[in-house]
Amino acid sequence: MKQRHRFPLFRWAAILSSFLTLILATSQLIAYSRLRNNFPLGMQVGNVPIGGLNYAQAAERIYTVYRSPIEIIYNGSPIQIRPAVLGFEPEVDHMLAVADNQRVTEPFWGGYWNFLWNRNIHDIHVPLTAKYDENRIRDYLETEISARYDTPAVPPKPVPGTSQFAEGITGTSIDIDRATLQIVDVLKSSSNRQVNLALDQTSIPRPSLSDLELMIRQIIDVSNFDGLVEVYLQDLSSSRNLLLARQGNGQELPPNIAFSSWSLVKIPLMVTAFRFMEAPYPPEAIELMEEMIQQSENTSTDKLAMMVIDANLSPLIVTADLERLGLENTFWAGHFYLGAPLLQNFETPANTRVDVDTHPDRYNQTTAADMGMLMEDIYLCAEHGGGSLIAAFPGEITQAKCQLMIDIMALNKIGVLIQAGVPAGTKVAHKHGWAIETDGLVHTYGNAALIYSPGGNYALTIFAYHPVQAVFDPVNALFASISGAIYNFFNN
Repeated sequence: MKQRHRFPLFRWAAILSSFLTLILATSQLIAYSRLRNNFPLGMQVGNVPIGGLNYAQAAERIYTVYRSPIEIIYNGSPIQIRPAVLGFEPEVDHMLAVADNQRVTEPFWGGYWNFLWNRNIHDIHVPLTAKYDENRIRDYLETEISARYDTPAVPPKPVPGTSQFAEGITGTSIDIDRATLQIVDVLKSSSNRQVNLALDQTSIPRPSLSDLELMIRQIIDVSNFDGLVEVYLQDLSSSRNLLLARQGNGQELPPNIAFSSWSLVKIPLMVTAFRFMEAPYPPEAIELMEEMIQQSENTSTDKLAMMVIDANLSPLIVTADLERLGLENTFWAGHFYLGAPLLQNFETPANTRVDVDTHPDRYNQTTAADMGMLMEDIYLCAEHGGGSLIAAFPGEITQAKCQLMIDIMALNKIGVLIQAGVPAGTKVAHKHGWAIETDGLVHTYGNAALIYSPGGNYALTIFAYHPVQAVFDPVNALFASISGAIYNFFNN
C-alpha cells in the first residue's frame, strides 16, 4: 500500500516540473522573439553600442554621437564646431542596413539557446561610414580658424635713440595639413571628440628696412653732429638697399650729394692698377698698394699710379674706368702731390646741384652710392666671378684679382668709424678718408666698407660734412652708431 501511494506523487511532481519548464521556456521564447526584433546585444555600429535597440532608437543614438560638436583647442583656447559645418555626415541608413542584415542571418535556435544562457550571440562591429570633404575642412581651417587665431611673428623693433633692436616675438600658425587629418580622426571617433590642433612656430623675421632707415635718422638727429650725413647700404645677398641724406637738425635731403672723396678715390685707383697688371704681380706694386690702402700714403698712391697705369694721365684713366662702370659722379682729376695740375674740370649730376653744396674738392669727388656700388662690384667679382667689373673689363679684371683687392682692404685695421661699430674680429674690408683743407680744418669724412657678418654680408658707405668744422670725436661716434645699428639689423 505504501508503494502505491508514493509512485503517483512522484509522477505528479514530474508532470508539474515539466509543465513549469514548458511555461518558462515558452515565456523565454516569447521574450527572445521580441528581442530578436531589435539589434542583438553586443552589436556596435561605428563603435556606438546599439544592442537591444530597435532601428529608430539605434539611428537616434548614432546621430546623437556623430552630430555632437567636436572641440578643437588652439593654443589652449577651446573652439566648438558642429560636424555639419565641416560637411561631415554619418551614413546611418547604410550602416544600420548592414547591421540588420547580420541580425537576421543569425540562426534562430542558436540565438535562442545563447539567450537562455544569458550569452551574447557574439560581438558584431559594423565600421563607420560617413560623408566628408577634406577640402571643406581645410577651407574652414584657413578662413575661420587660421584667419582669426594665427598670430604673426613680430620683427625686432628699433629702440629709440640707440643702435639696438628690441627682441622680436615668434608667431603661431596652423599646420593645415596635419590639422585636417586630426579633425577627420576626431569626427570619426565616437568617444574622443577633442583635439589639440597642430601648430607651427613662425620664425622671427628680420627688422624691416624702413625700421632701419627710421633708426638711422634717429641716430643722426640725436647725435652731437649737426652737419650733413649721407648713408648708402647694400645687402649683398639680395637687392635690398638704403640711401638717405640728412642734416643733423632733422632736415631730409635728396641723396646723391657730391663729397670730396679724399683717400676713398684710392679704391678705384686700385681697381685700375690691377687691370694693368698680371700675376705674378711686381712686389713693389703690391707694397705700394698696401701702403696706399692701409696707411693712406699719398706718395705711395702717386708712385703706384705712375708706375703701373700712366706717368702723367693715370687720374683720367681711372676716371674713364669709373665712367665705363656707370659711376658718373666719381672722378680723379689730378695726382696727390703738392702742385699737381688739375688735368680736367669735371661736372657731374651731383656737383651741379644747386640745393646743397659741400664744397667738394676739384681733384677728387664721389657720392655715397657710387662708392658703395663700386664696393659691391668688387665683392660680386670676388665671391661669384661676376658683376659689372668682369663685364666691363673681361680678361683684365678676374675673380682672383678682386679677392686680392678685398684681402688688401681687410688689412686696414683702424678701429674707428665704420669698424668701431662692429664686434671685434668681424671682417671689414674698407677704405677711410679725410683731409685738412685750405682753411686748416677738416670738413668731410668718408668710409666705404664691405662687412662680413654671420647674419649676412653688406656694403656700407658713410659720408659726413660740416661747413664750419667736422670734429673727429662726434663724427666717429656717429659713424660707429650707424654702423652698429646696421650690424644689429643683419644679426638680430
